[in-house]
Formats: sequence, C-alpha cells, structure tokens
Amino acid sequence: MRDEKKTLLETTKESSINGFHKFAQLWSLQTLADLPDRIRNLWQQLIGSYWFIPTTCVLAGILLAPLFLTIDEYFDREAVKEIAFAFTGDADAARSIMTAIAGAVLGVAGTTFSITIAVLSMASSQFGPRLLRNFLTDTPNQFVLGAFIGTFSYSLLVLKSIHKFDVGLGVPQLSVTFAIVMAIICALLLVYFVQHMVHAIQASHVIQDASNDALENINYWYSDHCDIQHHQDILQEDIKRFHTWPATPIYAPVSGYLQQIYFDSLITLTQDYGGVVQLHANLGDFVTDKNVIGYFYQCPPGHPSDQQKTKTSNLAILPRHPDGMFWQRFAACVRIEPRAVHSNDIAYSLGQVTEIAVRALSPGINDPKTAVNCVQSLTICLSVMMRRQPPSPYHFYVPPHDNDESKITVNEPRVATLAVITQTPRIADFIDTSLGEIRRYAVADLMVLKALCQAMTDLNYARVNSAQQQTLLHEITLIERAGIENLTYSELVNDLAAMCQQAKQFVHNEDAQHQHFRYLSKFATHINKALEVQSS
Repeated sequence: MRDEKKTLLETTKESSINGFHKFAQLWSLQTLADLPDRIRNLWQQLIGSYWFIPTTCVLAGILLAPLFLTIDEYFDREAVKEIAFAFTGDADAARSIMTAIAGAVLGVAGTTFSITIAVLSMASSQFGPRLLRNFLTDTPNQFVLGAFIGTFSYSLLVLKSIHKFDVGLGVPQLSVTFAIVMAIICALLLVYFVQHMVHAIQASHVIQDASNDALENINYWYSDHCDIQHHQDILQEDIKRFHTWPATPIYAPVSGYLQQIYFDSLITLTQDYGGVVQLHANLGDFVTDKNVIGYFYQCPPGHPSDQQKTKTSNLAILPRHPDGMFWQRFAACVRIEPRAVHSNDIAYSLGQVTEIAVRALSPGINDPKTAVNCVQSLTICLSVMMRRQPPSPYHFYVPPHDNDESKITVNEPRVATLAVITQTPRIADFIDTSLGEIRRYAVADLMVLKALCQAMTDLNYARVNSAQQQTLLHEITLIERAGIENLTYSELVNDLAAMCQQAKQFVHNEDAQHQHFRYLSKFATHINKALEVQSS
C-alpha cells in the first residue's frame, strides 16, 4: 500500500514538473519575445473597457480618504483657520456638507451615465455598432464619470470618520476642505462633459477620430523608406523553392477573427523546428478551427541553415516534424478573438470610415454630405499608403552574431534564414474595400460619385508606379459605369461621364502630378465664355 502511495506521489510530482517545464518553455519563448506587443494589446483591452478609468478613480478616492484623515491628525488646527477657503465649522456642519456632496455627485454621476447611454444608442443607429468603441474608449468621458464616483467614495469614507475625530481629535478640516474642492471640480467637469458630448456626436468629429486611428495603423505597418534589406539577408533560392519542401497544414487554433500575429515568437518557433511558416490568412479574416490558414514547410536534409549549427546554437540541429508542443506554441503566436475588435489592422480602421459613409447613404439617414466627408478622409489615408513602402511579406531570423553591423564586410553577405511568409494586401485591395464599397452604395447619387471621381485624381498625385495608375483608371471606369446605369436624368449621366473622361486623361498624363485638376462641365464652360465676352 505504501509502495502504491509512493508510486502515485512520484507520478504526480513528475507530471507536475513536466507540466511546469512545458509551461516555462512555452511562455519564456512566446511571451518574452513579443512582450511590447502583448503589453500594448493588454493596454488596449483595458482602455477599451469602460470600467478601467472609473475604477482607478474609485481606488484613488478610497486611498486619499485615509491619507487626508491621517494628515488631519497631525496638522495644526490654528493654521487651518488662516486659510481663506478652508472649512472651519463644527461636526454637524461637516456632516451636512459631506452628505450633500456625496448625494449630489452620485446623482450627477447617474445623469452622466444616462447621457452616455443615450449617445451610445444614437451612435449605434447612425454610425454603426462598430463605432461604439470610439465612444467607450473616450478618455474624457471615462475620467468625468470616474471623478464623480471617486468623489462619492471619498466623501463616504470621510463622513464615516467624522464622529471618531469629533470625539478625540476634532473635525477633520483638511479632509472636508478637499471634498469641497473636489465638488467644485466636479461641477466644472459636468459643464465640460456636456460641451464634449455635443462635439463628440458630430459626424465630422467621428470621421476624424476614425481616420486618425487608420493613420496610426498605417504608420505602424508602412515605413517612410524602401527597405531592401530582406534581399540581402536571404538566399533567393529559399524564396523560390521553399514551397517544394515537405508541407504540413496549419489549422486555426480556435474559430474567430485573426487579430494579431506575434512575429518574433513565430520566427523563434520556426527556427526551433527547422522550417518556414507561410500564412494565407490576413489580419481581420474570419477563420474556423477547421480552416487551413497556412503551411509549415520543413527544411530538407542538408539545407545551409543546418550547417550553421556549430556557429549559432539557436538554429535547429535537425529539422523536426510538428508535434504537440509546436501546435501549443503556434496557438500563442496568434491572437484570435470571437468578434472583430480594435487592433492594428488597417482594413478594420478603414472599414469604420466606410461604414459611416454607407449608413449615411441609407434611405433612413440620406446624408450624402457625410458620405463625401468620408470619401475625403479615406483619400487622405490611401494617399499616405501609396507614398509609403508596404510591409514585406518575408520575415527572417538573423543570428545574434550577425546583428552587429560592424562585423559585416562587403564581400561577406549577412547570414539570415527565411522564417515566416505572410499575405500583404495591395493598395488596390484597400481602394476596393473602402472607396469601392462606397461606390456600390452610391450608384444613384451624383454628388458622391463625383466625389469618388475627384478622389481618384487626388490619389493620382501620390501614385509611384504604373500598377497604382491602372488601379485608379479601373476605379474611374467603374464609377462612370455605375452612373450611366443608375442615374435618372441624361444630363446627370453626361455630367458624370464628362468628369470621368477628364479624370482619365489627367491620370494618363505622365506630368499630371505637377498640374492642377479641376473639372468644368460644358454648362460651366459656356457660362464662363459668356461672362468673358460680356466683360470685354
């Protein structure tokens, strides 16, 4: 019996140790490799919740109450009387003031919360449910509500302690004075809150916030200069032949939306197993646990990376076939959420502006001016992307001894290993899913169609290659066709067709980036000529 107990104890101990080692191996390689990205995602989740800042303010009020009460115990009572705005009344007056402050700020907090709910309901119906996060993460709104309930928590704790001070130490004058100051600040914050909400629900303000979010993600992915280092870091044979290596399908760990890829962790994983991971799913794509989202290509025997095992211990000595630990570590390399949430996905950010435009074009709202503003904001974002260097689909492992640039000579190329290959959306894809989506809903609105045509000419100033030029010409053709097939009057059709033809000529012109485009209809040209004749 003792032997059985001993065997069971040893088995439990051994399994616990093995589990701890696996856990340490998993998270030491995964979490620490992408610690900044993981901390940023955690911070975004905290900010994205409506409770974080108000809860922090409540905790601050709970901590400030005993702090000021402690100061009151050692503070000179006579010195307080010399302060003009300090409270110098008796215990009854202190209780009355603290009760009034606690009741008032709690009532105002309820009113503030009611206004916020009303604004969220209106924003959901007018701008779309995905724009609710922009209101929930609005820091001023959270801070105002937090200031109210934080003052309420502070007032309750001070009110509870007035009797103890009255008996032994007198009235806590500094604590009551601080509560009065906080009540005045809360009154000012209420005025600010009303003014801020009036501006927050304006369509232009919502569009600007969504555009700024898109520009932030564009700056995260697109660099200011052309990065050709990956052509120097890798053998071109790997790019050409990796798809001929033995491949193992990679399935999504869970069903949901792909929100984040931790490249450092994924590169470490590929080097430990001696291969290349190619992902076919883009950020924001919906996948199921049965979807093949990529492949793991295992290096063949005798690959040059195996010959570096004596120089770099981090590289795999022999390629290994994916096992259970591989799939566990891969699950930690990607973040899949059950619903589409805010991340560094450019398509998601642009989709927020597009959704505002589409809802503005619905019969229930019928606000083409807002749709035009969305088109102009999307034009700004897309023009920045067209001038920037897109992210490379190739990601490499550079051995530590090659990170020192001073050790690299001209005749000795850098040693790097192809590790991860991703899908990189093109500019044409972003134009189609943003401006193209608006075009499909604005087929019968001349104002929006002309704004889309103007957007193509504005984007032409930022184009850097012929592929972008062909994309703009194709989109202008679709805009013209949409107007011809859906506009009611022939005059409107002719007006749009003439503008599209002038836009095509402008985009075709190789020197167009140094010229100004301005569309003049035939009627406007006739009026200008008549005015010139009359003035002469």
